[in-house]
Amino acid sequence: MTGFVCATCGQYHNELPMCFGASAPALWLSLPEAERNSRGELTSDQCVLDDKHFFVLGRILLPVIDGPGPFVWLAWVSLSETNFLRACELWHSEGRETEPPYFGWLQSALPYEPTTLSLKTSVQTMPAGERPNIVLEPSDHPLSLEQQHGITMARVQQIAEACLHG
Repeated sequence: MTGFVCATCGQYHNELPMCFGASAPALWLSLPEAERNSRGELTSDQCVLDDKHFFVLGRILLPVIDGPGPFVWLAWVSLSETNFLRACELWHSEGRETEPPYFGWLQSALPYEPTTLSLKTSVQTMPAGERPNIVLEPSDHPLSLEQQHGITMARVQQIAEACLHG
């Protein structure tokens, strides 16, 4: 599927995006903009806030049952300081994907009900240059179910409409 007529705006969009994501962890976004840079640092891959909150950006892969896949959510997870420092130590290291997964809490408010904030995750480091994979703890949350069972291209379109016109 290369394009679609959007049910929200009625317009034809040339592409159906297969990836959306949050620009920063929810905690960072909750701060007044004037305070952010004095309280922490945000890069394209990592965020530290108040020297006590540690985040990395990873990928939640959702299998697509009837099309090219996977669909990817770029999402932030919080790690313990120990795990964050270990991930930083190995950031550019060959073979880092053999590192055991880190426990994390999802810290991106993706367009799901109930909220995706604070879902339990496992964060698997990937080869250098690739974002970590985020695996949600199995639960009855819709995002967890979609990761476990996959989604259709129709669902990808629903997600795109929500993200483009949210």
